Amino acid sequence: MGLRDDLERYREVGEDRRQDLSEFIQYGDLGQSRPDSVRVPIKIVDLPEFAYDQRDQGGVGQGDAEEGDPVDAEPQPGDGDEDGDPGEEGGEHEYYEMDPEEFAQELDEQLGLDLEPKGKKVIEETEGDFTDITRSGPTSTLDFERLFKQGLKRKLAMDFDREFVREALKIDGWGPAKVFEWARGENMPVSRAWIDEAYDEVPSGEKTKWSSLDEMEANTERVGTARRIRREGIDQVPFRREDERYRYPEIVEEREKNVVVVNIRDVSGSMRQKKRELVERTFTPLDWYLQGKYDNAEFVYIAHDADAWEVERDEFFGIRSGGGTRISSAYELAAELLEEYPWSEWNRYVFAAGDSENSSNDTGEHVVPLMEQIPANLHAYVETQPSGNAINATHAEEVERSFRDADDVAVAYVSGPGDVVDAIYDILSTEDESQ
Repeated sequence: MGLRDDLERYREVGEDRRQDLSEFIQYGDLGQSRPDSVRVPIKIVDLPEFAYDQRDQGGVGQGDAEEGDPVDAEPQPGDGDEDGDPGEEGGEHEYYEMDPEEFAQELDEQLGLDLEPKGKKVIEETEGDFTDITRSGPTSTLDFERLFKQGLKRKLAMDFDREFVREALKIDGWGPAKVFEWARGENMPVSRAWIDEAYDEVPSGEKTKWSSLDEMEANTERVGTARRIRREGIDQVPFRREDERYRYPEIVEEREKNVVVVNIRDVSGSMRQKKRELVERTFTPLDWYLQGKYDNAEFVYIAHDADAWEVERDEFFGIRSGGGTRISSAYELAAELLEEYPWSEWNRYVFAAGDSENSSNDTGEHVVPLMEQIPANLHAYVETQPSGNAINATHAEEVERSFRDADDVAVAYVSGPGDVVDAIYDILSTEDESQ
């Protein structure tokens, strides 16, 4: 095993020893990661490297100096005391990097989720197998096997033992009318015209051959259809135009899994640092997760106090205002921005977070109706109250009460980092069950 193999083995050990994903979400440094790359710290790992052996310094009787020569105690160039730039190479073993797709897979495993997003926007239509059937088409696509089966079914349904019926025409006193009545009673699909024609072919001397039906049946064997076909075969199969079916390819629609995630955050004066950190710790993994689940993910970030405005991701978690709070302003802006993402083509998630403090009557009179009017896979509200519920922090409870029976609304409560993973599970499991 060479050094390169050793390095790979040690890297695998590092991956096994990386910080637990739940622990990372709750207490890890999320700021080291990027939107498209999650960096999870590795707890303990030392990669092998060459080191200078301090013992190999020479000894008595070695070197060019003579005994008694003075020793230069001043540092010489190259001794390592020169001015220089600090090293810029980072230790690759300090973090385990995963893309959002891997992050989503691992979070599914840890939380026991089974979210399978559905594609909406059709990006391509292709011809699949020739499994669909139509009544017309080119001769080359005629389903001959089906045509033959239909004809064979008709042949069997129309078949009867002609020789047995001809013998019945030889019963004394029976004529075509009597034989036709008898044959129909025996469920023989014979026509009166055929019987008349067959009777004319019977020699006059044989029309009194049998004195009764019982005598005829006692001396004549009636052969069933299956046995007769095995013995005689089939001369012809009656095909009909209405039996013709033509195969054509199934049209397969390839749908792109598009998602737009609207993140809403209260930035009013009551949203102090601990509350902001809990919002970031909850929303960031949700962004990674949904980005990993969908082919194309778009993110919209809305900040609000009494008014709402769109911000960039970098501003979203750090921004703070001194204004009041009117949560409905954010939903009004969300409804406007979502017009660019038609519900027929895009999956939608609307996530909001704050300390549940809202202006009087705004939740019931405005927020709840707006949530009902905005089509989405899931609406979620995350209450962040590190010190417990404040007296006027009622928004989350009102939303939860209003959507008690809804399967597309989730409410989660986060009072500290330890609640974050449970909140994420509550949100994502609601979407999982609503599929």
